[in-house]
Amino acid sequence: MRDLFLRSRRSAFVWEEPSSLRAEDFDLQTVDELKFVAVEASRILGFISVWEADSFIHHLHVDPDLPRRGIGSALLRALPRWPTARYRLKCVALNTPALAFYRANQFTQAGDGHANGQDYVLLESGGIPSP
Repeated sequence: MRDLFLRSRRSAFVWEEPSSLRAEDFDLQTVDELKFVAVEASRILGFISVWEADSFIHHLHVDPDLPRRGIGSALLRALPRWPTARYRLKCVALNTPALAFYRANQFTQAGDGHANGQDYVLLESGGIPSP
C-alpha cells in the first residue's frame, strides 16, 4: 500500500514537488485508521482509509495505471453502513479529477477552507446522520 500511496500521490498531486512525497508518509498518515484494500490476483488496486470516530475519509487512492474502472467507487461501497452513513472528506481544490469523482459518487460540498498552504473543499456523502 505504501508504494501505491506514493505512486498515486505523485501522479495526481501535480502541484506538489515529487520529492516532498515519500512512501513513509503512508505510515504517518494512516495510523489507527480503518483500511479497506481492493486486490485482484495479489495486486493491490487501491485502498481507502477512514478515521472511524468522525466517519472521515482520510485517503482514497487507486493505482494510477488503472483509472476509471470503478475501483474507487467499490472502495466507497465497502465502507461500513454505506450509503446510509454520512462520510466527510477534504479534497484539495486543485484536484479537479478527484472532485469530479466524489461528486459523481453523490458527495456534495459542505464547506471549504485553507490548510497547509492549499485551498480545500469539504465534501459530505448523502448519508443519513446518526441520531
